[in-house]
Amino acid sequence: MRALGVTSTVTDNDFDLRAPELSRGNLLVVDDPHFTTDDVALVTGAASGIGQATAVALAVNGLTVVGADIDEDGLAETAAVAEDFDAPGTVHGVATDLTDDGDVEAVVAAAADEGDLRYVANIAGMQHIDPIAEFPMEQYDLLTDIMLRAPFLTAKEAIPHIQSTADGVGAIANMSSVHGHYATQAKPAYVTAKHGITGLTRAIAAEGAGVLRGFSVSVGYVLTPLMVDQIEDTAAERGISEQAVVEDVMLGQARTKEMMTPAEVANLFTFGFSRHGKHLNGADLLWDGGYTTTYE
Repeated sequence: MRALGVTSTVTDNDFDLRAPELSRGNLLVVDDPHFTTDDVALVTGAASGIGQATAVALAVNGLTVVGADIDEDGLAETAAVAEDFDAPGTVHGVATDLTDDGDVEAVVAAAADEGDLRYVANIAGMQHIDPIAEFPMEQYDLLTDIMLRAPFLTAKEAIPHIQSTADGVGAIANMSSVHGHYATQAKPAYVTAKHGITGLTRAIAAEGAGVLRGFSVSVGYVLTPLMVDQIEDTAAERGISEQAVVEDVMLGQARTKEMMTPAEVANLFTFGFSRHGKHLNGADLLWDGGYTTTYE
């Protein structure tokens, strides 16, 4: 069985933090009339982390999945994981630069060619840490292109395909964050993008007539290989240990004292897309362990 997300480790004396393995048993499986191989989900950022887990999870639920990412090797790994899990659905990777409008248009068209395009999961993201006064505008432009403009264009291209299915049922889900609910220092572009994605989600819902839904998913810190890298960078920047970053900086405000896993986030997308999420429209699945709802 192929393992997903086990290549990165933070070790600090007795402190050992690993990105967890993905197993088929960790994935929510839902009986849904639209979860078939004739129905298609487009997942961006599908080569790693949450996007990879979500693509695999939707394939395990029987959907045909088109994964979009600039990392072709990662996309191949995602498809292989789904195959190793004996998923009834398949993952087809399409190399995509989300900053290129032509690439975005092409991957939506490729997804529609696979069957009835019903679901879109806009998950791809990045991070850059600097205060506003020092923030490089090229990084601001890149981050907002990937995390706000590309989801808008993806929705623009996908909506006509979803509406042209026999019943028009579908959903566009956007990866948000606790940073879509509040702001912290030195992440101004990320905070701006995540607040903007709330507006896009609500706009989709407003135009979807209750059949095509829009929703977002907000979580705290998720233990991915990318997060391991961020832990190392934060520790170096602040001159503290990786353990202190996790326990005091990242989880200090949370009431649930453990990071989420990519599988747990993927399950939220599966639930939201399913018939059980039919009243989730224009709203946010806030799964944050108390980050934004409690304080000391």
